[in-house]
Amino acid sequence: MKFLIGLFTFVVVIAGVIAFLLLPWQGLLLIVVLLGLWMLLTRRGRQAASVTAIGVGTLRQRLGSSAVIVVGIAGVVAVLVAMLAMANGYRETLRRTGGDDMAIVLRGASASEVSSVLGHDAAVVIAQAPGIAKDEQGKPIASPELVVAANLPMKGGNPEEDFGSVQLRGIGEMAWKLRTNAKIIAGRKFTPGLRELVAGKGAQRQFDGLEVDHEIKLGNQTWKVVGIFESKDAMESELWGDADVVGPTYRPNGANSSTSVFARLTSPEAFEPFKAALVSDPRLQVDVDTTVSYFSKQSEGTSKVITVIGMVVGAIMAIGAVFGALNTMFAAVATRAREIATLRAIGFRGLPVVVAIMLETMLLALIGGVLGGLIAWLVFNGYTASTLAAGTTGQLTFEFSVAPPVLWTGLKWALAIGFIGGLYPALRAARLPVTTALREL
Repeated sequence: MKFLIGLFTFVVVIAGVIAFLLLPWQGLLLIVVLLGLWMLLTRRGRQAASVTAIGVGTLRQRLGSSAVIVVGIAGVVAVLVAMLAMANGYRETLRRTGGDDMAIVLRGASASEVSSVLGHDAAVVIAQAPGIAKDEQGKPIASPELVVAANLPMKGGNPEEDFGSVQLRGIGEMAWKLRTNAKIIAGRKFTPGLRELVAGKGAQRQFDGLEVDHEIKLGNQTWKVVGIFESKDAMESELWGDADVVGPTYRPNGANSSTSVFARLTSPEAFEPFKAALVSDPRLQVDVDTTVSYFSKQSEGTSKVITVIGMVVGAIMAIGAVFGALNTMFAAVATRAREIATLRAIGFRGLPVVVAIMLETMLLALIGGVLGGLIAWLVFNGYTASTLAAGTTGQLTFEFSVAPPVLWTGLKWALAIGFIGGLYPALRAARLPVTTALREL
């Protein structure tokens, strides 16, 4: 029977912790307000507040054991927040690449740009679709683009052996009007018709030789890097060149083809008519999406994998932190047995004792969570990393983003660890027979 009761209690606790981890900040605020009102307005609540004050006041005398809880939970939160910041930064970099007023057109059933092929005639038809914005000369702001893979030596590696994949995008003049966020920060734009490239700032950080006026080998051809651009999105990880030069070099049998067509729309509301016109056109077989939706989908798989890895690593570390908290709080309860027994003897009930020990543990957990989040923010926020992006042929450079939702998740984990670590010692203290505790001490 005791085993079944213990198992039931364990299941209830785990279910409660999972529900707490899914709780929005408004929910936690409501719990804190209700707890505060209970401690202020009820007799047992005031008893819990008194016992809590006594326990917190003695923390300085138990500084070493309390530090075990704080440091253990800080380590869990720091690692968890770092992993979630990595996933968040990856996802946000791709999401910033698009917009609701920009569309991408791919060949039907293509999962990404690299698996799509559109002929020249299809690109012309797409550019004539309704809803596309016009430039000052009245030309549609539509950009047929060609994406291919190229290999370059990695920065800091062996230039003869350590190569990485970079995405080379063939573009035309309209691409610059389409992506107004792309700015040349060093050098100049490439000259149409020449083997010249501009490199994204992220690609420059990852690959060797991407300096202004340097020449690099792509395939069997020599290209000159003439500029560096910044766009603060996934495009920063690419090299851009003239599509009329990239096409014949990499696709001699389909020099006039493209992998995608990007179009600036007059407004987000223009997307549905634009899509309907293209999907219903018998000359085409295409898929149409907004760029914000397209790039968000591209980030889903990788960001989920990173998040799951972070959760698994965090859970493994959390188990160790829970045992550390359990040992510390069981020891604290044992050393305070006479104090607890005395309080029980003069009329303090079990519930205030449980609440007091739980609050003491969760206070230490909160300090550990804040410390871990601060460490992660100081070390990882803005840290640059790269990975092979889904749906592309090259590495994506992105920055870790320790955003408020990420920190909130870390704090919830800290409080959940504190809750589990303090619950069983608190229950033991509440069940401790008064006469036994006084007799043993």
